[in-house]
Amino acid sequence: MSQLVSKNPVDDSVLGSVEVTPAEDIEGRVARARQAQAAWAARSFEERAALLRRAGEILASRSDEVGRLVTQEMGKPLSDALGETQYTARCFKTDLEEIAEALAPESRESESTRSTLYKDPLGVVACIAPWNFPVLMPHQQILPALAAGNAVVFKPSEKTPLVGQAYADALQEVLPDDVLLVVHGDEKQGKALVNADVDLVVFTGSLAAGAHILAAAAPSLKRVILELGGKDPLLVLEDADLKAAAAFAARNAFRNSGQVCIATERIYVGDAQHDAFVKLLVEQASRLELGDGLREGVDLGPMVDREQREHVARLLDAARSSGATVAYEGEQVGGNFLPPVVLTDVTDDMTILTDETFGPVACVVRVHDEDEAVRRANASPYGLGAVVFGEASHAGAIARRLDAGMIGVNQGLSGAGGMPWVGAKKSGYGFHSGRDGHRQFTQMRVVHEARTRKET
Repeated sequence: MSQLVSKNPVDDSVLGSVEVTPAEDIEGRVARARQAQAAWAARSFEERAALLRRAGEILASRSDEVGRLVTQEMGKPLSDALGETQYTARCFKTDLEEIAEALAPESRESESTRSTLYKDPLGVVACIAPWNFPVLMPHQQILPALAAGNAVVFKPSEKTPLVGQAYADALQEVLPDDVLLVVHGDEKQGKALVNADVDLVVFTGSLAAGAHILAAAAPSLKRVILELGGKDPLLVLEDADLKAAAAFAARNAFRNSGQVCIATERIYVGDAQHDAFVKLLVEQASRLELGDGLREGVDLGPMVDREQREHVARLLDAARSSGATVAYEGEQVGGNFLPPVVLTDVTDDMTILTDETFGPVACVVRVHDEDEAVRRANASPYGLGAVVFGEASHAGAIARRLDAGMIGVNQGLSGAGGMPWVGAKKSGYGFHSGRDGHRQFTQMRVVHEARTRKET
């Protein structure tokens, strides 16, 4: 059986390998999951939740080990990797509380009828996760699916198979056999899983791959939940705190070497504030240290692999050739590393301003007024997130004019619990997390019962 080899992006050294799942075996795995699902669904929610909470405790006990593996396999700094793993482990408890509330039956009554809305399992859920948050993203797909009584067939990214398997191992220690099965491989295995007899496909990744999944799901009317990336804008209004806006822009554009679906990739700033903002952003970018994520004090690790680095480098080269100005570029260190870059004089016909970059590049665009900023921010097929900095009520009003599923006002996109992770336009098809997101892993079923004369 062939092996999927995992490499450390710092030096391309081999970390380990997993067995590639033959594509022709995937339908059989789905059948095993379907057979196991009936007994899993027959358990009460409380019984399922108790096992899943135990899985969270197991992951917490391994958070140092798994966090270190995240850094080694995809490159993010160790502090970020540990934070991701520890946060995910804590989320088992809080997410299960949210899911319990989301899935509770709801009843309404009339004089003659009692109607009850149940949220029942769908059956078998295919979860296809990305590599940039290789613990948290699978968790956000898998936990609500399992808690609702579904079985899951999970395909981690081929770029982070060891972390994906480590997450699955924590759950498989406590789950019944075949309730959670893992498929390893690349696009071939992903296509086979989508084409198999599953009831829901949950995918986070590129727009192109999401479109293929939607087309493949159409003939059998499979349900899909697709998060398809973004090209998130930041609008810096004339009454914004420029220092705060620049600090946010640097953090959100360069975090995880820009390999974040809600990274700030386009920054729209008015004429009067443009130069001062660029200066502040360059100051922030120049403080970032590039290097091996296992080394203390490193802010940015390598790109996940050479392919991703070359993708971003091509966009940068094209922008320079088309007249963009490099306001700042960190020191090149070779390998899969790419230093932070601040570009100005970027125009709408440049691919770096239209295509998802997924790298440490911040494009600052000069605009005449906020109406132009809104118009240009909205002129994108993507609509995952957006951020506005300015006086609170003013920025809040501008936020309501933006075509995005999630909008931050003087902050990023983290917020109060219970909110869904949702994209607009081509960034999202369905959504996950929060009460409304958890319910997408269920079949809504309404039972109407006649009330007796005594009851009325």
